[in-house]
Amino acid sequence: MPSDPSDTQARAAQRCKQRRAIPVRRPDNHLIAAIAVPSNFTRPEAEVPHARDSAPRPAVVYVHGASAFRADHWEATRPLRDAGFIVMTPILRGENGSPGAYSLFYDEVDDVVAAGEALAKLPGVDPTRIYLAGHSNGGTLVMLAAMTSTRFRAAAAFSGLVDASGLRGDPTDVPFDQTNAEEFRMRSAIEFPGSFKCPVRIYHGADEAYTEGLVELARRARALGRDVEAVRVPGDHDTMKAAALPLAIELFRHHPADPSR
Repeated sequence: MPSDPSDTQARAAQRCKQRRAIPVRRPDNHLIAAIAVPSNFTRPEAEVPHARDSAPRPAVVYVHGASAFRADHWEATRPLRDAGFIVMTPILRGENGSPGAYSLFYDEVDDVVAAGEALAKLPGVDPTRIYLAGHSNGGTLVMLAAMTSTRFRAAAAFSGLVDASGLRGDPTDVPFDQTNAEEFRMRSAIEFPGSFKCPVRIYHGADEAYTEGLVELARRARALGRDVEAVRVPGDHDTMKAAALPLAIELFRHHPADPSR
């Protein structure tokens, strides 16, 4: 790792520049097409072509996988949209030309929470029924955001990472001090099992490796009185979404409006 912090920042800036080459297209779904930018730069923007005379709908913040938004990430949310949920897929700091510095599972948690707050204020959205879901990197952020904010009524994490201690790499990919154990700990959901603030289901594929940590996190959370379960579904890291999304929809429907909001 370079000793000069400015070198790390320069590499991060180059990573953001490379991501700008990935086009972002607004989906034209009849329920919602939404893009959120980082919470500390500007307000999330959204388009909600929703009939004014219809009842407010439940809504889901869906956090995409990988490190940049792609069209297939939006397509992955179709089961949620077809089930009647309004869906927002936030673009996080440093992604697809969005301003800000990528921090890998840290500052991005604030962006996810900010997306939930912004979604709750949109016309046509029932602010008492805001849910959270995400896959892979997004699944990791779902768990951390569900530990951070009370905004979400329930959360579904698909094949996320619960223990960041094994993350190593070039500073453009792992942009923090890799000699500091605390940096890894605060990105690891398994270190904070009692912090979940809503019901959470942690879905993982039967053909995936290294899922023991997901199961252990759920066990520790339940021992501390939290409504958290690890659920094994058919498929590998990518194909498991086909089985997990219907279960997430069922989860959300079984946790209706929060009367405290």
